[in-house]
Amino acid sequence: MKSRIAFVALAVTLPLGLVACTGAANGSTGEQAMTSGSAATTSSAAPTTSSAMPSTSSDMAEPASQVFGPACAAVPTEGKGSLRGMASAPVATAASNNPLLTTLVTAVKKAGLVETLNSAKGITVFAPTNDAFAKIPEAQLQKVLADKPTLTKILTNHVVAGRLGPDQLTGAHKTLAGTTITVTGSGDHFTVGKNAKVLCGNVPTANATVYVIDSVLLP
Repeated sequence: MKSRIAFVALAVTLPLGLVACTGAANGSTGEQAMTSGSAATTSSAAPTTSSAMPSTSSDMAEPASQVFGPACAAVPTEGKGSLRGMASAPVATAASNNPLLTTLVTAVKKAGLVETLNSAKGITVFAPTNDAFAKIPEAQLQKVLADKPTLTKILTNHVVAGRLGPDQLTGAHKTLAGTTITVTGSGDHFTVGKNAKVLCGNVPTANATVYVIDSVLLP
Protein backbone atom coordinates (compact mmCIF):
# COMPACT_ATOMS: atom_id res chain seq x y z
CA MET A 1 0.00 0.00 0.00
CA LYS A 2 0.97 3.63 -0.23
CA SER A 3 3.03 5.02 2.56
CA ARG A 4 0.28 5.76 4.94
CA ILE A 5 0.14 6.39 8.44
CA ALA A 6 -2.05 4.46 10.41
CA PHE A 7 -3.48 0.93 15.08
CA VAL A 8 -3.54 -0.38 16.97
CA ALA A 9 -6.18 -0.64 17.87
CA LEU A 10 -6.07 1.19 19.42
CA ALA A 11 -6.53 4.81 25.14
CA VAL A 12 -6.29 1.86 27.73
CA THR A 13 -4.83 1.48 31.04
CA LEU A 14 -6.30 0.78 29.73
CA PRO A 15 2.11 6.22 21.77
CA LEU A 16 -3.48 -2.34 12.52
CA GLY A 17 -4.97 -3.04 15.78
CA LEU A 18 -4.27 -3.14 13.96
CA VAL A 19 -6.07 -2.46 16.86
CA ALA A 20 -8.40 0.28 17.63
CA CYS A 21 -8.00 0.10 17.41
CA THR A 22 -10.06 6.34 22.17
CA GLY A 23 -12.02 7.60 25.24
CA ALA A 24 -12.76 10.93 23.59
CA ALA A 25 -16.36 9.74 23.46
CA ASN A 26 -16.59 10.53 27.17
CA GLY A 27 -14.98 13.96 26.79
CA SER A 28 -11.72 12.81 28.35
CA THR A 29 -8.25 12.55 26.89
CA GLY A 30 -7.05 9.26 25.40
CA GLU A 31 -4.92 8.34 28.41
CA GLN A 32 -7.69 9.24 30.89
CA ALA A 33 -10.09 7.00 28.98
CA MET A 34 -7.57 4.17 28.98
CA THR A 35 -6.96 4.57 32.69
CA SER A 36 -10.67 4.25 33.37
CA GLY A 37 -11.01 1.39 30.92
CA SER A 38 -11.51 -1.34 33.52
CA ALA A 39 -14.65 0.31 34.86
CA ALA A 40 -15.97 1.44 31.49
CA THR A 41 -15.67 -1.91 29.81
CA THR A 42 -18.15 -3.75 31.99
CA SER A 43 -21.73 -3.47 30.86
CA SER A 44 -24.66 -5.16 32.55
CA ALA A 45 -26.78 -4.76 29.43
CA ALA A 46 -24.35 -6.15 26.89
CA PRO A 47 -23.49 -9.86 26.82
CA THR A 48 -19.82 -9.03 27.09
CA THR A 49 -17.10 -11.44 27.97
CA SER A 50 -14.51 -8.73 28.51
CA SER A 51 -13.77 -10.01 32.00
CA ALA A 52 -12.16 -13.11 30.55
CA MET A 53 -9.00 -14.21 32.30
CA PRO A 54 -5.64 -13.85 30.55
CA SER A 55 -4.18 -16.83 28.78
CA THR A 56 -1.88 -18.95 30.87
CA SER A 57 1.86 -19.00 30.32
CA SER A 58 1.58 -22.53 28.99
CA ASP A 59 -0.89 -21.32 26.35
CA MET A 60 1.57 -18.63 25.32
CA ALA A 61 4.38 -21.16 24.93
CA GLU A 62 3.14 -22.42 21.56
CA PRO A 63 1.19 -19.53 20.00
CA ALA A 64 1.24 -21.07 16.53
CA SER A 65 -0.94 -23.91 17.79
CA GLN A 66 -3.78 -21.62 18.86
CA VAL A 67 -3.99 -18.96 16.16
CA PHE A 68 -6.32 -19.27 13.18
CA GLY A 69 -7.03 -17.53 9.88
CA PRO A 70 -5.43 -17.13 6.43
CA ALA A 71 -3.35 -14.04 7.28
CA CYS A 72 -1.44 -15.95 9.96
CA ALA A 73 0.65 -17.39 7.14
CA ALA A 74 1.99 -13.87 6.42
CA VAL A 75 3.44 -13.55 9.93
CA PRO A 76 7.21 -14.11 10.04
CA THR A 77 8.23 -17.57 11.24
CA GLU A 78 11.11 -16.35 13.38
CA GLY A 79 12.39 -13.25 15.11
CA LYS A 80 10.55 -10.51 16.98
CA GLY A 81 7.76 -10.42 14.39
CA SER A 82 7.02 -14.14 14.68
CA LEU A 83 4.14 -15.46 16.74
CA ARG A 84 6.54 -16.56 19.47
CA GLY A 85 8.30 -13.20 19.38
CA MET A 86 5.02 -11.30 19.62
CA ALA A 87 3.93 -13.44 22.56
CA SER A 88 6.86 -12.18 24.62
CA ALA A 89 6.30 -8.44 23.95
CA PRO A 90 3.57 -6.00 25.09
CA VAL A 91 0.94 -5.37 22.47
CA ALA A 92 2.07 -2.08 20.88
CA THR A 93 5.65 -3.32 20.65
CA ALA A 94 4.50 -6.69 19.30
CA ALA A 95 2.37 -4.97 16.64
CA SER A 96 5.33 -2.82 15.58
CA ASN A 97 7.17 -6.03 14.66
CA ASN A 98 4.30 -7.40 12.57
CA PRO A 99 4.50 -6.48 8.84
CA LEU A 100 0.70 -6.56 8.55
CA LEU A 101 0.23 -3.75 11.07
CA THR A 102 2.67 -0.97 10.20
CA THR A 103 -0.05 1.61 9.44
CA LEU A 104 -1.84 0.82 12.68
CA VAL A 105 1.37 1.25 14.64
CA THR A 106 1.94 4.65 13.03
CA ALA A 107 -1.56 5.70 14.10
CA VAL A 108 -0.98 4.47 17.65
CA LYS A 109 2.19 6.55 17.84
CA LYS A 110 0.39 9.60 16.41
CA ALA A 111 -2.26 9.25 19.12
CA GLY A 112 0.36 8.85 21.85
CA LEU A 113 -1.01 5.47 22.97
CA VAL A 114 2.09 3.26 22.87
CA GLU A 115 2.83 3.40 26.59
CA THR A 116 -0.80 3.14 27.67
CA LEU A 117 -1.38 0.07 25.50
CA ASN A 118 1.88 -1.55 26.52
CA SER A 119 1.11 -1.08 30.21
CA ALA A 120 -2.51 -2.28 30.04
CA LYS A 121 -3.34 -5.35 32.08
CA GLY A 122 -5.18 -7.89 29.94
CA ILE A 123 -6.96 -6.50 26.88
CA THR A 124 -8.24 -7.65 23.50
CA VAL A 125 -7.23 -5.65 20.44
CA PHE A 126 -8.93 -5.81 17.04
CA ALA A 127 -6.05 -4.75 14.82
CA PRO A 128 -6.76 -3.46 11.28
CA THR A 129 -4.21 -4.42 8.64
CA ASN A 130 -2.42 -2.03 6.32
CA ASP A 131 -4.93 -2.95 3.61
CA ALA A 132 -7.79 -2.11 5.99
CA PHE A 133 -6.50 1.44 6.35
CA ALA A 134 -5.99 1.57 2.58
CA LYS A 135 -9.76 1.31 2.16
CA ILE A 136 -10.11 4.78 3.68
CA PRO A 137 -9.78 7.60 1.10
CA GLU A 138 -6.35 9.22 1.39
CA ALA A 139 -7.64 12.71 2.17
CA GLN A 140 -9.92 11.39 4.89
CA LEU A 141 -7.19 9.26 6.42
CA GLN A 142 -4.74 12.14 6.54
CA LYS A 143 -7.37 14.34 8.17
CA VAL A 144 -8.04 11.74 10.86
CA LEU A 145 -4.35 11.19 11.53
CA ALA A 146 -3.94 14.94 12.09
CA ASP A 147 -6.84 15.04 14.55
CA LYS A 148 -5.59 13.43 17.77
CA PRO A 149 -8.93 13.31 19.66
CA THR A 150 -10.70 11.69 16.70
CA LEU A 151 -7.81 9.30 16.09
CA THR A 152 -7.76 8.30 19.76
CA LYS A 153 -11.47 7.59 19.70
CA ILE A 154 -11.14 5.44 16.59
CA LEU A 155 -8.22 3.45 17.98
CA THR A 156 -9.76 2.80 21.38
CA ASN A 157 -12.89 1.67 19.55
CA HIS A 158 -10.79 -1.39 18.69
CA VAL A 159 -9.91 -2.29 22.29
CA VAL A 160 -11.89 -4.07 24.99
CA ALA A 161 -10.94 -5.14 28.49
CA GLY A 162 -10.13 -8.78 29.12
CA ARG A 163 -8.35 -11.33 26.95
CA LEU A 164 -11.01 -12.99 24.82
CA GLY A 165 -10.46 -16.44 23.39
CA PRO A 166 -12.32 -17.61 20.27
CA ASP A 167 -14.96 -19.29 22.41
CA GLN A 168 -15.63 -15.95 24.17
CA LEU A 169 -15.59 -13.71 21.13
CA THR A 170 -19.19 -13.85 19.90
CA GLY A 171 -21.40 -11.24 21.53
CA ALA A 172 -21.41 -7.55 22.41
CA HIS A 173 -18.36 -5.94 23.98
CA LYS A 174 -17.90 -2.47 25.46
CA THR A 175 -14.87 -0.71 23.99
CA LEU A 176 -12.52 1.73 25.65
CA ALA A 177 -14.08 4.42 23.45
CA GLY A 178 -17.36 3.87 25.30
CA THR A 179 -19.01 2.25 22.30
CA THR A 180 -20.23 -1.31 21.89
CA ILE A 181 -19.02 -3.63 19.14
CA THR A 182 -20.70 -6.89 18.27
CA VAL A 183 -18.87 -9.98 17.08
CA THR A 184 -20.68 -12.73 15.20
CA GLY A 185 -19.54 -16.12 14.01
CA SER A 186 -17.94 -19.25 15.45
CA GLY A 187 -15.09 -21.66 14.94
CA ASP A 188 -12.50 -19.80 12.90
CA HIS A 189 -14.89 -17.46 11.04
CA PHE A 190 -15.77 -14.22 12.82
CA THR A 191 -17.09 -10.81 11.77
CA VAL A 192 -16.45 -7.77 13.96
CA GLY A 193 -19.00 -4.99 13.66
CA LYS A 194 -20.80 -4.84 10.32
CA ASN A 195 -18.19 -6.31 8.00
CA ALA A 196 -14.68 -6.60 9.47
CA LYS A 197 -13.47 -10.17 9.01
CA VAL A 198 -10.95 -11.75 11.35
CA LEU A 199 -7.91 -12.64 9.23
CA CYS A 200 -5.63 -13.96 11.96
CA GLY A 201 -7.11 -14.52 15.37
CA ASN A 202 -6.18 -15.38 18.94
CA VAL A 203 -2.64 -14.00 18.59
CA PRO A 204 -1.10 -13.69 22.07
CA THR A 205 1.14 -10.87 23.22
CA ALA A 206 2.52 -10.32 26.71
CA ASN A 207 -0.51 -8.33 27.82
CA ALA A 208 -3.16 -8.72 25.12
CA THR A 209 -4.90 -11.04 22.69
CA VAL A 210 -4.97 -9.71 19.12
CA TYR A 211 -7.44 -10.35 16.32
CA VAL A 212 -6.17 -9.00 13.00
CA ILE A 213 -9.11 -7.66 10.95
CA ASP A 214 -9.60 -6.47 7.37
CA SER A 215 -11.50 -3.22 8.03
CA VAL A 216 -11.21 -0.25 10.37
CA LEU A 217 -13.97 -0.08 13.01
CA LEU A 218 -15.23 3.49 12.85
CA PRO A 219 -17.25 4.59 15.92
